[in-house]
Amino acid sequence: MKFNSAEEIIALTPEWKGERLPDGRPRVEDRYLKALKKLTLEEVWKPIFVKGYESQFEGRLRTLHDDGRKLVGRAVTATFCPYRPDLDAVVKAQGREEGRSGTYNQWVIDNLTDGDVAVVDMYDKIYKGTFVGGNLTTAIRNKTHTGGAVIWGGVRDVEQMKKIPDVQVYFRGIDPTPIRDFIMTGYNTPTRIGGAICLPGDVVFGAGGGVLFIPPYLVAGVVDGASKTQVKDLFGFEMISLNKFTTAQIDRNTWSEEMLDLLMEFIRTDERAKDYRDLDWSEEYRLAREGDPTDTQSAI
Repeated sequence: MKFNSAEEIIALTPEWKGERLPDGRPRVEDRYLKALKKLTLEEVWKPIFVKGYESQFEGRLRTLHDDGRKLVGRAVTATFCPYRPDLDAVVKAQGREEGRSGTYNQWVIDNLTDGDVAVVDMYDKIYKGTFVGGNLTTAIRNKTHTGGAVIWGGVRDVEQMKKIPDVQVYFRGIDPTPIRDFIMTGYNTPTRIGGAICLPGDVVFGAGGGVLFIPPYLVAGVVDGASKTQVKDLFGFEMISLNKFTTAQIDRNTWSEEMLDLLMEFIRTDERAKDYRDLDWSEEYRLAREGDPTDTQSAI
């Protein structure tokens, strides 16, 4: 058993070809994290879903703040199980060998860095399953600056937590008890949050009452794809209002070359579309010419 093994993290994420953090996690560029904060959940979800990533979202969570703020950052994952004395002794011995001290949740929080989000499977434990309270949320804020946590378990000291600036926390429930009787079984390994799967280095996108975990190698395409959805919506609303195209035509995943040509003209000439003029539409034209086997009459 090893915790936070760079070798294992790299082996888990072979699709990522870019820069990595010291612990081996993919380092998605900050500019993409910034761009994601301007997008909606539905805009981000669709480009992942159509590629077969159907278990990346979990919506059965509560939020620390209900003011519309998003949680975006690079996942640091941790998985826990109920207490068992012999297993606890083995795990703590491994931790000491790796130079770790304090409680299991401190092992994770002490090593967070700028832009990280703690993603924690506390196996839905709320009573004595309060992974963070006021002190550890303060530590998360100081280490990540604009991050937070996603916890399939409990939190405590919520009144204190709400006063800590620039964080967002998703969790299952609140309890005043301190955390007790649990064991770490994985640190920066695959972890489950309800019905969703998260790998270390996934980009966490918390918005609209739920959390989406984006595979790092898809982030650039997701950001561009969401931007394309935005400008297509602008154009589509205009075309429908002018009776130039039907809703069925606009809602297709793959547009015809004629529609794309009109969209390009709209992007070039309409001031509302000025922020979308650097997007590359060559793939859309290719699909229009060759056909898209995944296309249906109406978009997802």
